[in-house]
Amino acid sequence: MILVVLGNAALILIMWARHGQFPHLTNPASVMIALGQLSALLGTYSALVQVVLMSRSPWVDGLFEIDRIAGWHRWLGFATVNLIVAHVILTTAGYALADGRSIAAQTSVFLTSYPFMLMAYVGAALFVLIAVVSVRAARRRLSHESWHLVHFLVYLAIALSFAHQLAAGTDFVHDSLALGYWVSLYAVATALVVAFRIVAPARMAARHRLRVDAIVEEASDVISIYIKGRALAELPVRAGQFFKFRFLAGGLWWQVHPFSLSAAPNGEYLRITVKEVGDFTRSLHRLRPGTRVVLEGPFGVFTAVRRRRPRALLIAGGIGVTPLRALIEEMPQRKNSITLLYRASSWEDVVFKAELDQLVAARGGVVHYIVGRRGHEVGIHPLAPRFLIAAAPDLRERDVFICGPREMVDTVMSSLRALKVPAGQVHVERFAFLT
Repeated sequence: MILVVLGNAALILIMWARHGQFPHLTNPASVMIALGQLSALLGTYSALVQVVLMSRSPWVDGLFEIDRIAGWHRWLGFATVNLIVAHVILTTAGYALADGRSIAAQTSVFLTSYPFMLMAYVGAALFVLIAVVSVRAARRRLSHESWHLVHFLVYLAIALSFAHQLAAGTDFVHDSLALGYWVSLYAVATALVVAFRIVAPARMAARHRLRVDAIVEEASDVISIYIKGRALAELPVRAGQFFKFRFLAGGLWWQVHPFSLSAAPNGEYLRITVKEVGDFTRSLHRLRPGTRVVLEGPFGVFTAVRRRRPRALLIAGGIGVTPLRALIEEMPQRKNSITLLYRASSWEDVVFKAELDQLVAARGGVVHYIVGRRGHEVGIHPLAPRFLIAAAPDLRERDVFICGPREMVDTVMSSLRALKVPAGQVHVERFAFLT
């Protein structure tokens, strides 16, 4: 996958050079124009790679952990915006310098004399908007629905950029081979989105006819939703994975949210467990049995398939225990095979205590409940290296599965690095994907 992405990037560079760019780089204006063209090609290609990452293709999700995919998506997002903005600035400045105009005058010429330039400016503005709302500080202020809606604008931005490139891009106007190659890149990305974000969920809904069966209160702000349907044993899902759920109820049908399964797949029902963290999760308390459910997925590689060792240490934070609870259920019953550390702010925040105690005991393991507000004193964090090694003295010989809030995951990862636990034995799912 990585080689394919890099290989296509190399082909784009070769295509740019093939069009005779280097002999014309004789003055600052031509250099800026050429670099503007190159940044446009790489910027739009970066956007297409993002679309592939967002397509939820099982070929992509089956190769990499969702946390890694999200990191690549974020990095590529800002790279795309920087390259697109660089294209606008370099191209405008290059032509302005060549024609002896000011930047403002050249911009006016572009907008009034070239019809497809307006598309380029609108597309660039949309990319910048998406980047702004993706900054972590801005992201915290937006609801999941608003953030998701703004990110759909990336498809419009890419479409506008595509039309602009075909109409005005000098790399395509006189080169049918380059044009065909570029169109094929867009076609592949579009096909993946249609196949896995539209067709696959529709087929799954028709085949399994999923409906809410029951809602069980686990705590004052936590509920479990049981979902039944036809032929659930045919779903290619494993414990630790998540689906994107759409509940076809008033005010909810247009929203899609990811939730991990909180019970191992059993062919009878699917169970998710939801903590109230916003308007959407609060509204799920009002769901009624019989509400139809549409799924996208399953996604993620946070499963027992990743195990390399006979024993495992599982570390949960808050509602991040949900995929770990499902994983434990799927793990073999073998003496001392599981140690679970469950971090929670209070006993009221601990869910599945009876289930966890029973499941872990059946596997000859032990559960450590770490309950209480986090202290700020240096060296006594409950997930510091010395506490991890005390809970699991053979830690370096175990697989480690971690799920919880970002701050907790970062702390645990730092502790594992200090203890020299091999990176291949560490598997992470961040809480952000579960709310």
